[in-house]
This record gives sequence, structure tokens and C-alpha cells, in this order.
Amino acid sequence: MSVRMGTAAGRWVLFTTVLGSGMAMLDSTVVNVALPRIGADLDADMAVLQWTVNAYMLTLAGLILLGGALGDRYGRRKVFVVGVVWFAAGSLLCGLAPDAGVLIAARALQGVGGALLTPGSLALIQASFHPDDRAGAVGIWSGLGGVGAAVGPFLGGWLVDGPGWRWVFLLNVPLAALCVPVALRHVPESRDARVHTARFDVTGAVLGALALALVTYALIEAPGRGASPLVLGAALAGVALGPAFLRLERRLADPMLPPEIFASRQFTAVNLVTVCVYAAFGGFFFLAALQLQVVAGYSALGAGAALLPTTVLMLLLSARSGELGERIGPRVPLTVGPLLCAGGMLLMLRVGVDASYIRDVLPAVVVLGLGMVTLVAPLTATVLASVDAGRAGLASGINNAAARAAGLIAVAALPLVAGMSPSAYRSAAEFGSTFRRAMPVCAGVLVLGSALAFATVRRPGVGACHPECRVSCGVTGPPLERDREL
Repeated sequence: MSVRMGTAAGRWVLFTTVLGSGMAMLDSTVVNVALPRIGADLDADMAVLQWTVNAYMLTLAGLILLGGALGDRYGRRKVFVVGVVWFAAGSLLCGLAPDAGVLIAARALQGVGGALLTPGSLALIQASFHPDDRAGAVGIWSGLGGVGAAVGPFLGGWLVDGPGWRWVFLLNVPLAALCVPVALRHVPESRDARVHTARFDVTGAVLGALALALVTYALIEAPGRGASPLVLGAALAGVALGPAFLRLERRLADPMLPPEIFASRQFTAVNLVTVCVYAAFGGFFFLAALQLQVVAGYSALGAGAALLPTTVLMLLLSARSGELGERIGPRVPLTVGPLLCAGGMLLMLRVGVDASYIRDVLPAVVVLGLGMVTLVAPLTATVLASVDAGRAGLASGINNAAARAAGLIAVAALPLVAGMSPSAYRSAAEFGSTFRRAMPVCAGVLVLGSALAFATVRRPGVGACHPECRVSCGVTGPPLERDREL
């Protein structure tokens, strides 16, 4: 069944998919702003704040490829609805969490739901709409998602300062209660008959997620536990599981991460650039929200609003950046963009006690936003152009997972590298000094990404900037692309 734009059926499909993906997008934009209040309310140390972000990112990054495959086989609407319900259940548990342990476990459950609904949202649009209307539908989906991302910091800050941080999570419950019945009633079911004979790489997904979890645990716990046997054992086990995962993927007939896709040097190079860029983004947005509240004295709403120009610039200018990348090729944007972002992060060193927004904060976030505008759309387009059209969905899924895994490791590692103690966020002086050590690290990673792009990225054989990568306002991962040959 193909629905058309402008019809009631088309509007229902767009409403459902925007609402579902908006839940995950909103969650990614508001949780960082809530972290100081979460820590104070639960009497938690820095490690708990890191796990509040990373428990979600861990299960999302580890399972997002599997989530897309489940939808293709068992039904995209069915898996999307399961993902929305799962995400809402995890959100409810987050909102009711009596202690830090329950909150972290609930965030991991949220990530499982996100891995099911995030790829399913775009897949439903491309499977449901008539081929002549898909580009327009995806453009609307992207644009409305960007508006949701722009509203997120205001809404999150207002909730944290008003009803409390728990409502950042509880808000997802009524959204899901609206989304699910509309999806079941108005969105047509679809699946890919070509995947019924393929086996799911569950073992690979578990191994990959476990490797990330062990390394993350070691990095987060090291400041408090030091080089204890548990920390060292987790680090060694996580590092050892990485090669084991790669060996497994080489042996399987239907691996989650086919090694041959990395035969494309361009694909490999752009993914390395992605890792550098999104590692820096993940570390920056985690620490910047804390710096603005703990050191500069901003409210949660003020901190969310202070970082808003990055999202607004991406919403307004991403499409033009994608068009420019098509004209001049990706090498220049992927070289210049990270350097601009690095400059913005270094300008954040001016943000201290009683910082002026106009003089100290705004120049930093504007330069950072311009850098993100410059690189995000060409980055995604280059990933898609570096592989055969039939593997665009897989390539984009791998790129998205790599970005989220990079952010996960950065949030775990950056406080350790900067020398933050478990109680650092409770002291403005201590957090401010460690923040000043962390920002040059983020900038250095971006400079490395710029150098990699300059040395390795070349113009693809054909242009490939699709509507779904024209407007992106997420800071945790690039936009997903699904296989268009449905």
C-alpha cells in the first residue's frame, strides 16, 4: 500500500513517525540539562551522571542495527510500536526511580526501545509513501524533527526548574499513549520479503555491546576506584572482546557488521572522521551543560537555552550545507567544519563564574553551530555515496552506531582524562578547572578528524545528499538512511 502526500493517510503516517522519533530526539536534548539536579536529588557522584547518559547510549549503539533488521523481517510498524511502548516503559521507570541504580537500569531499557523505534520511524515513511512522495515526506519528517530538537532545551529546562527532572522522562508516557493507537490504526504494515531467510546476528550484537560496556565501566569507575582488579579486569576483557567480535563477523554468513563493507577506503575514512567528530560532540555537550549550571550559575532552562543556537543554525542551514557539499565535494566541508567546531569549544574556555552570555557564551556556540552545519550533512552524504545504493541503509546504520559509540566512550573517558574527581560537579572551582583541561582535548580530537578528512576523503563518484541528511539537529548521531529500494 502506497499513501500519498496531502491525504489523510499520509498526514497520519507523518504524525506518527514524527511523534515516535521526536520522543527519542527530545530525550537526547534534555537529559544533559537535568544532570545536576539528578545528581543532587539522588546524592550521586560523577559516575552516576556519566552512566545516566551512557546506559542509554550503550544499548542504543549496540542494538540499533539489530532493531532495523527486526523491523524489516517482522514488520516495521510492529517493531516501531514495540519500540515506542518499550521506550515509554523505560521512561516511566526513569521518572519513578528511587535511586541511582534503578535510574541507570531504566536508561538502559530506554536505549533498547530507542534502538527499535529510531530506525523504524524513517523506514515506515519510506515503506508507506508512494515513490513520488517519499522525498517530500522525508523532508517534512526531518524538518519537524529539527523543530522538536530546537524546542527540547526550552522544554527540558522548564521541566527541570519547574515540576522537576523526573518529568523529563515522564513526558514520554503520554506521547507514547498517543502514538501507539494512531500507528496501529492508520499506519500500514510493511516488511522486506528478502530478509526472511537471513539469520539475526544476535551473538555479534551482544559481543559488541558487552565490549563497549566493559570499556565504559573501566573508564567511568577509574577515578573513584583507581587501578583496582575490577577496573583493570573490565578494561582488559572489553579490549579482548573487540577482536573476538571482529573474528565472529568475518565467519558469519549474515553478520551485523559485514567486514567487506570496509573495503571501501572512503567509507572507512569517513567513519573514522565520524568517530572523531561525535566523540568531541558527546564530551562537549555532556560537560558544557554542567559548566553552565555548576560554574556559571545558570538555571537548567538558562543552560538549555544557552546551547540552543547550535540546533537553530543546523535547522536553518543544513540544507544549504548539503547543497554546497554536492557542488564542491566533501573534502573541504569535512576539513573546515571540525576546525570551526574546535574553535567554538576553545572559545568556551571563556565561560566561567558570572559569565556574560552575549560576550562569552554566544560566540562559542555560534562558531560551534556553524562548524556543525558545515560538516554534518556532507558527512552523511559521503557515507551514503561511498557504498553501493543497495547497502545505503546498512552503511548509514553503521555510521550512526559508530557516532553513538564514540559519544559513549567520550562521556566515559573525558572526565578521567581531565582529572575530575567523583564529586567534581559539586564544586564550581574544581569543575571549572577540569573543564578547562577537557575542552582542549575535545578540540584536539576535532583537529585530528579534520586532518583525517583532508588526507583521506575524496569526491564520491556520484552525488548522494538525500532529504534525510539535509536537515539534522541531533548531536548524538547523524541522521539515519534506510534502503530506498522497498
